[in-house]
Amino acid sequence: MKILVIGPSWIGDMVMSQSLYRTLKTQYSDVQIDVVAPQWCYPLLAKMPEVNTAILMPLVHGKFSISERRKIGISLRKKEYNQAIVLPNSFKSALVPFFTKIQKRTGWVGEMRYGLLNDIRTLDKNKFPLMVQRYVALAYDKHKISYATDIATPILWPKLVIDKRDVLKTINFFNINTLRPIIGFFPGSEFGPAKRWPHYHYAAIAEKLINEKGYSILLFSSIKDYDAGKNIYQSLTENSRRYCINLSGKTSLEQAMNLISHCQAGVSNDSGLMHIAAALDKPIIVLYGQSSPSFTPPLSDKSEVIRLISGYHKIRKGHSENGYHQSLIDIQPQLVMDALTRLQIGIN
Repeated sequence: MKILVIGPSWIGDMVMSQSLYRTLKTQYSDVQIDVVAPQWCYPLLAKMPEVNTAILMPLVHGKFSISERRKIGISLRKKEYNQAIVLPNSFKSALVPFFTKIQKRTGWVGEMRYGLLNDIRTLDKNKFPLMVQRYVALAYDKHKISYATDIATPILWPKLVIDKRDVLKTINFFNINTLRPIIGFFPGSEFGPAKRWPHYHYAAIAEKLINEKGYSILLFSSIKDYDAGKNIYQSLTENSRRYCINLSGKTSLEQAMNLISHCQAGVSNDSGLMHIAAALDKPIIVLYGQSSPSFTPPLSDKSEVIRLISGYHKIRKGHSENGYHQSLIDIQPQLVMDALTRLQIGIN
């Protein structure tokens, strides 16, 4: 059995797609799963033992590029896949399997993809409220799955596998002091400050963790969220800075995963790194404001979500100082400290 998966482009979505791969492996023990993905997702796929090969999607996000997709599809015909599973809902994402002439092409209707897909499903969002449920449902015959409750439970959550030798190499590369236990902060978010817990709140709990609890802090984010880590670091006292390393924009995704696997716990906004920490089985506190955890929550029984409002609010700009949203400002540092204590990671 050979299956081609057209993977998502976002880091968090790609992490959640592992639940599909793990489910397919339980159904077909000898299945070969190849995943079409952008280059930046390769380090993630390398940590998923279920994935046989990552196939490059070299196109710019948002570009239609039908001729390029046709070339990719034709080049894959020799692989002789039995099935394609298309995870994104866009029309263009279904083109490669169509041009590859894979006999069974599975996916949700999405952008009116009749003809491109021939094993097509109509999505009722109320029946499959979670993204991970929508991914996993595509592993089953459509006549057997009408509700999320029809999926075998428990759902096999993402479980990234890290080589300890790579962890040690990365620790040495960044000269990380391992004498103290480490907590990772993930202060970035896709749409800027409006989805971030304020830097001064992060700094407040960093001071407590460093000076009262004996922890060190690692700050993680992409280069575009560099200021999120910088603002936290600059808000610390001089003594606390000795035990905090700002890695924002300095690590590759693979290096970040290696170091997160060494952390004892994490504190995060709604972000891709949050999903990585959950998939690495790290206790994690996740802070939500106007975005809702009801669609893409952390997939871990070691996570705790803190949110003080309800519903979904499509707000990408906060009106408070520094662009923060009031719903996140209202989450006080002590709430996070209490949550870390409940996770039983040695904080009391």
